Amino acid sequence: MTVINTGPETIKSLLAIMSRLRDPDAGCPWDLQQDFKSIAPYTLEEAYEVVDALESNVPEALQEELGDLLFQIVFHSQLASEAGWFDFNDVVAGISNKMLRRHPHVFSGAVVADVAEQTRAWERHKQREKGSQESLLDGVPAALPALTRADKLQKKAARAGFDWPVIADVFAKVEEELGELRHEIENGGNQDAVLDEAGDVLFAVVNLVRFAGIDPESALRHGNRKFTRRFKHVEVACKDAGVEMAATELEQLTGYWEQAKAAEKTS
Repeated sequence: MTVINTGPETIKSLLAIMSRLRDPDAGCPWDLQQDFKSIAPYTLEEAYEVVDALESNVPEALQEELGDLLFQIVFHSQLASEAGWFDFNDVVAGISNKMLRRHPHVFSGAVVADVAEQTRAWERHKQREKGSQESLLDGVPAALPALTRADKLQKKAARAGFDWPVIADVFAKVEEELGELRHEIENGGNQDAVLDEAGDVLFAVVNLVRFAGIDPESALRHGNRKFTRRFKHVEVACKDAGVEMAATELEQLTGYWEQAKAAEKTS
């Protein structure tokens, strides 16, 4: 087994490993079969695993997941190099130069008053680099998770002055959209109408969360973790009681759920 030493040559060693994996004569059959499209889901998965590691606050896990994500970047760079587009060094040079350009207050003597002004300056730099766009929203990738994309669309619109003045207006909008969704469901609206109103409800809730200064993806991940913890408590409680969960009355299951909530408050 070849041992790769850590140190100044570490990234070169990783690039060499990637090149060997893609060697047509001596590489890995699986790696040789991959292309940009087939690798994309793994890249997304690794990015989410980095977020999970961050939220778990386990340094060892974060180190490992960052390595996995770095390998995805190396893999895409290798594919691009084989296509004659660019290589890993070009990627590094590109992001380095971008950071220098977009931080003139750090590297070029420019002055910004506060974080808000720096954010506006960042957006101006991005706009100049990307050139003319038909809409301010054109730069928000369609492939983002829907909650994240909704949040980014709303932030872009807000920077242009298209935003509610106070959070009370946002609460009212959520209630309005919920009423319209209830109307469609209770009056037998077709699936297209329900889909349309459900989308409006979710978009309005994202707006409310944004207005409160909370990242919607983080909020929903938090909610998912909380639901998972409490549901597992219900499962264990049913097992301890010697009953099948599916055969247990909802009232009893709700009681177990409330036990889980109470336990969290006292822990």
